[in-house]
Amino acid sequence: MSQVTLDIATLDDLPQIVAIYNSTIAGRMVTADLEPVSVDSRLPWFHAHNAERRPLWVVREQQRVIAWVSLSDFYGRPAYNGTAEVSIYLAEDCRGRGMGRQLLQQIQALAPQYGVENLLGFIFGHNAPSLALFERQGFSQWAHFPRVAVLDGVHRDLIILGKALTPSN
Repeated sequence: MSQVTLDIATLDDLPQIVAIYNSTIAGRMVTADLEPVSVDSRLPWFHAHNAERRPLWVVREQQRVIAWVSLSDFYGRPAYNGTAEVSIYLAEDCRGRGMGRQLLQQIQALAPQYGVENLLGFIFGHNAPSLALFERQGFSQWAHFPRVAVLDGVHRDLIILGKALTPSN
């Protein structure tokens, strides 16, 4: 696979971003949403991202958005500004090709320029592929929340994997 290029998302990309997100809901592996979301409902989320501090990127292939990546605030207090959650979502036909690994590597390299010292991944405990992806990139378990989600009547754990990108002082 050739090197993927990240572009800052535009509002015109939001329908494709939402379509990729919605494609993951039925599998019950990636998101705690239980029903598809609308483009309108994602507008506040979209506008919470900005190119200076918490970017939302897309990967395009021939004008089509095939993946998106975001950095989001971990917790809404200033002391936590150096920690961000990374989210990576791939179009169905792009999964299993190594793109997630490339994107996670790029984000680790880019994150410090956005003031990010610690990256977090919020991953369901039963999502073995995503857990393995992050662990292969040096992330380790920082938190385990047992049975915090219920998906189709099944209680699921949430694992938070973290990685310090800069040395602690």
